[in-house]
Amino acid sequence: MLEGKVLVAQGGGPTSVINQSLVGVVLESRKFPQVTRVYGALNGVSGIINEEFVDLTQETTHNLEKIASTPSSALFSTRDKPDEEYCKKIFEVLKIHGIRYFFYIGGNDSADTVRIVNEQATESGYELRAIHIPKTIDNDLLVNDHCPGYGSAAKFVAQAFMGINLDVSSLPGVYIGVVMGRHAGFLTAASAMAQKFPDDGPHLIYLPERPFIVENFLSDVKDVYEKYGKCIIAVSEGIVDENHVPIITKLSGNVEKDSHGNVQLSGTGALGDLLVKIIKENLNIKRVRSDTFGYLQRSFIGCVSEVDQYEAREVGERAAQFALWNNVDGSVTIHRTGSYSVDYKLTSLDKVARLTKSMPDNFINEKGNHVTEEFRNYLRPLLGPDMPQAHRIRAPKVEKKLNK
Repeated sequence: MLEGKVLVAQGGGPTSVINQSLVGVVLESRKFPQVTRVYGALNGVSGIINEEFVDLTQETTHNLEKIASTPSSALFSTRDKPDEEYCKKIFEVLKIHGIRYFFYIGGNDSADTVRIVNEQATESGYELRAIHIPKTIDNDLLVNDHCPGYGSAAKFVAQAFMGINLDVSSLPGVYIGVVMGRHAGFLTAASAMAQKFPDDGPHLIYLPERPFIVENFLSDVKDVYEKYGKCIIAVSEGIVDENHVPIITKLSGNVEKDSHGNVQLSGTGALGDLLVKIIKENLNIKRVRSDTFGYLQRSFIGCVSEVDQYEAREVGERAAQFALWNNVDGSVTIHRTGSYSVDYKLTSLDKVARLTKSMPDNFINEKGNHVTEEFRNYLRPLLGPDMPQAHRIRAPKVEKKLNK
C-alpha cells in the first residue's frame, strides 16, 4: 500500500452538492491505515501552489456531515486554468508535502489539470494516485450519463419556470428566462419540466446546439402569443447564429470577456434585454419581460435534489476507493443502468479532460425550439422524488346573465 497524505481540492463554479463529494472523499480516506493525513486545499489549484491547506483529519465527522448538505464550495474555488508550468508548481508542492493521493472535484478543465499533474508524476517516477471527481451544473462531461450538481440546478430551473407559469397566467405577456449554458443546453432544457397543462410554458426553448435565427424566433413568439395570449421562453446564455457567433455578440456591439478570453455571458442581463427589445419593436407586444438566472442556479439552498446529493457523495467515496484500494488514476464517471440506477466507473483522464458534451439530437425537437419526451424521461429521475406540482381551479363557469 502506498503510504502518505491525501489532498482534495474544489475547482470551477460551485454547486448545491459539491460538498457531498468533498465529504465523501474525506470520510472514506480517513478509514484507510495508509493515509497519514487528509488535507484540503483552499481556493482550488491556486491554494495548492500557495500551500494554503487545512488538515481535515482533525475536522469532526459531525461538522463534515453538516458541510456536506450545505451548497457551494466549502474549500472555496478558483477560475485558474493551469498549463504545464502551473502544473509543475502543483506537482512540486505535492512532493514536498508528501501527498500521495490527489483528488480534484470539478469540470473538464479540472480533469485536464489532474491529467497533466498525473503525467508529470509518472515522468518523474513519483508515485501519485490522481483522481478527477465530476462536478458541473452544465452536465457537459463526456462519458458521464449526467454530472453531480446538474440535478439540483435543473430542479431549480424547472421550479423557477413553474413559478413563471403561474405568474404569467395571472397577468399574460411575454417572458424570457436566460439560463446558464455556454456550449451545452442541458440546464436550459430542464425548464421543460415545468409544463403540466397544455398552455403551460416554456412554450419555446432555445439551446446552443441549434442556430438561433432572429426571424424564426420572432415567428415562433408570434405564433405562440396568438394561440395562448402569452409566451414563456427559456434561452441558453450561449445561443449562437448559423456561423457560431454568440447572439450576445451579434446583437450588442460592446461585450466583455472573461479571464480565459471567452465572451462574458453570465453576470449581465444584456441578452434578455436585447431579446425583449427585438420582440417589442417587431411584434408590437407591450408586456415583455426578462430575467437572467445567473448565480441563482448554482447554490440555491432551498432546492436540492435528493438523488443529486447521494450520487455526489458516492462519486467522492468511489474516488477514494479507486485510489486507495485499487491504486489507479482516472476520472470517476456515472453510468445509468436499468429504469433508473447508476454505476460508477473509472475512465481514462484523456477521455474527459478539456472536452465538452452537447445535448444529443434525440433530446431536441425538429424545429430546434423545444425538447423531446426522451429528454424529459432522461431528466425526470435526476430531479428527485419531491418535485412540486402546480394546480388550477377546475370549477365550472357560471352562466352569464347580461353579457351572453
